[in-house]
Amino acid sequence: MDKGALRKQETIMSYDSQLPSIDVLHWMLLAREGDQRESLLLRQGKGWFQLPCTGHEALAALACHLRPEDAIFPHYRDRALMEARGMGTEQLARDYFACKGSSSSGRNMPGHFSSASLNVFSIASPTGSQCLPSAGYAWGMQLEAAGVLERSNHASPKNNLDAPIVICGLGDASTRQGEFYEAVCFAVQEKLPVLFVVEDNGIGISTPTEHQLPFRLDIFNADLIQKLNGRDVYEVYEQSGRMIEQVRSGKGPAILWCEFDRLCSHTSSDDQRTYRSKEEIERIAANDPLETFARQLIESGSMTSEAWEKLQQDVKQSVDELYRRVEKEPAPGITSVLDHLYGPQRNHSVPPFQAQDLGADASGSDEITMVAALNKTFQAGLQQFPDMLMFGEDIEDPKGGVFKFTEGLSDRFPGRVVNSPLAEGTIVGLGVGLAAAGFRPVFEIQFIDFIAPAFNQLVTQVATLRWRSKGEWKCPMVIYAPYGAYLPAGGMWHSQSNDGWWAHTPGLRVAVPSTPEDIVGLFWAAFQDEDPTLILIPKHLFRMRMPVRQFEAVPFGRAAIRQEGSDVTVVSWGNCIELAEKAAEKLKAEGISIEIIDLRTLVPCDWGAIEQSLEKTGRLVVIHEDNRTCGFGQAIITEMTSKPERFDLLLSPPQLVARLDVHVPFCPDIEYAVLPDLDQVLEAIRITLE
Repeated sequence: MDKGALRKQETIMSYDSQLPSIDVLHWMLLAREGDQRESLLLRQGKGWFQLPCTGHEALAALACHLRPEDAIFPHYRDRALMEARGMGTEQLARDYFACKGSSSSGRNMPGHFSSASLNVFSIASPTGSQCLPSAGYAWGMQLEAAGVLERSNHASPKNNLDAPIVICGLGDASTRQGEFYEAVCFAVQEKLPVLFVVEDNGIGISTPTEHQLPFRLDIFNADLIQKLNGRDVYEVYEQSGRMIEQVRSGKGPAILWCEFDRLCSHTSSDDQRTYRSKEEIERIAANDPLETFARQLIESGSMTSEAWEKLQQDVKQSVDELYRRVEKEPAPGITSVLDHLYGPQRNHSVPPFQAQDLGADASGSDEITMVAALNKTFQAGLQQFPDMLMFGEDIEDPKGGVFKFTEGLSDRFPGRVVNSPLAEGTIVGLGVGLAAAGFRPVFEIQFIDFIAPAFNQLVTQVATLRWRSKGEWKCPMVIYAPYGAYLPAGGMWHSQSNDGWWAHTPGLRVAVPSTPEDIVGLFWAAFQDEDPTLILIPKHLFRMRMPVRQFEAVPFGRAAIRQEGSDVTVVSWGNCIELAEKAAEKLKAEGISIEIIDLRTLVPCDWGAIEQSLEKTGRLVVIHEDNRTCGFGQAIITEMTSKPERFDLLLSPPQLVARLDVHVPFCPDIEYAVLPDLDQVLEAIRITLE
C-alpha cells in the first residue's frame, strides 16, 4: 500500500506516457469502497447524506496527465479523480462525517470536494456554477503567462508547453445551464487553457438527457468536442491525454464528452428503482468500469486473480479502518460557525494622491465630483496593484464606461481594462475564478438593475467561497455599479437600489459612498481587503461637485457623522443623505437639532455609532431608497429596538421613510411620487418629537 501511494504521487508530479494500471485500479477501488462504506453507514444511521460516484471511476486515469499547478473544478461524482489527485480516503471520510477537520469544517455537503493545496476548487451545489469560475481561473493563468498581470509567490510558466491548465467537470444535465454556454463562449473567445469534462451518464436524477444534450443537438462546433467511452479506462487515459496536451499547447479550450453509466441512485435521498426498470439496472451494471478494468489487467497478464482478490481485501480493510477512526473525530464547535465568513481586518495604506491632484484646493473650498475621484482611484489602483484587472461592459476607451468611470484607463493600461460581453453572469463568474487564482478583479456592472443574470454567481460562489472552504479559498473581488433613482426617466430597470437584497447575503460586504472622499476611501480599502465587496454608486449624487479636503482609506463598518445634533438621529446612506441634510437645514430654523449618520457601509454596519447617537437624542428616523418591506432600514430599527439596553434609550417609536412597495416608474412625475421626499422626512422627524 505504501508503494502504491508513493507511485500515486510520482504519477501526479510528472507526465507518464504509459498508463500506471495498478495505481489507477487502486484509486478506482478506493472510490468504490468509499461509496459502499458510506452507503452502509447511512443504513446504520451514521451520517446524513451521500453523493456516490459509482460508475464514474475510470476518470481517475485523467489525473495521470495532470501536474500540481493545474487546477481542477470538479464534478461531485469525481471521487476517484480526487483519490488520484492525492486527496485521500481519510479526508473524504471527514467530509462524509462533517468533522471539524473536514475540508469545509462541516459546512459543505459530502462529495463537495475542496483543497487549495491540491488546486481543487470548492464545489457549490448549484449545477454548472463552477463553469464560469473555471474560465476565470484559466484567464488569470493566461494573463499571467502573457505578463499582463502579476501575482505574488507564484512562478510564471517558462513556455507554452509548461503552461498550467484548468479541468472543469460537470454532469450531462448541467450542459443546459446558461452559465455553461457563457463559459465555453468566453473560453473560445480568449483561447483559454480549459478542458470541460462532461460526464454524460444519460440521466439527470430521473430525467433521460439523450434528447436534451447539446452535443446530440449539434449546438457546438464538432471540432471543439472529443467523445469517448468513459467505461473504458484505456480510452479515458489515451483520449484525455491527447486533449490535455492540445489544451496545454495553447490551442484553446476543448470539451471532453465522456459517456458513463450511473450505477447507483442519484444520491442517498433518491431510489433509482422508482424510475429505472430492473432490466435497465442489470444492463448498465454489466458495464461496471472497475470490474471491466480488473478483468482486462488479469487477461493481459498485468495482474493475477489472486492479486486482485488481495487488493480488494486490503482496500476494504483499509477503508473500514479509516472510517471507524474518523467517525470518532470531533464535530465542529458550535461557536465556530461564524469563522471565515469575512477576512481579517487590515491596516490600509493611504491613497497615493490627494485632492490637489484633482485640481482641488487644499482648504476644501474647491469642489470635485465622485466620478473624477473614482477615475483617479482606479488609475492609482492599476498603478499600485499589479494583480488588478478591470472588466465590464463598454469600459474601454474611447467610451470609457457609460458614466466615464474608466475614461482614459484602457489606453494607459493596455490589457488590464477590458470590455466584457453583454453578460453579467460572465462578468461576476469570471471574477470568482480570477480572485481564486490570486488576482484582484475590479469589475463593473453597468447598472445594479442588470445584475440579475449574475445573481447565481453572486450568492452561490462569491458570498460563500471563503466560508464554505474555511478560508482556504478566497474571493477578494470588487464589484461596483451605479444605483438608485432621483435621476428622471430611468424607469424600473435603471433606478433600483435593492440594497436590502445585498445586505441579506452573508459573506458579501456592501458599501454606498455619498462623497468624493468616501468613494476614494472605500474603494482604496476594498482593493486591499480579502473580502468580496459590492459598492453601489449613487447616480443622483455622483456628478455633483462637492468640497474635498483629504483622501484616506475608509475601513468597512465605520459610519460618518455628517452633522452633529441633539434632538433626533437621522440615519441614511447614498442618495437619501441629501434629503437628511435638507431636512436638517429646514428644521434648524425651528430650533430642532438633527444628527445625521451616513452609514457608508451596510455590511458590516456600524451599530455602535447609531447607539451612541441615540444616547444623545433618544429619537430615530431612518431614510432609505429601497422599498419599505425587508429593506435595510427595517433591519436598523429591529437592531435598535430588540435589545433592552437600546430600546430603553428611545423616547418615541422609530420611524422609517422608504420607497413604496412598488417598482420605480419611467414617468418622472410618478417616479418622484413613489420615492422618499423631503415632506415625508420632515413628518417622520416631527412624529418622533411628539
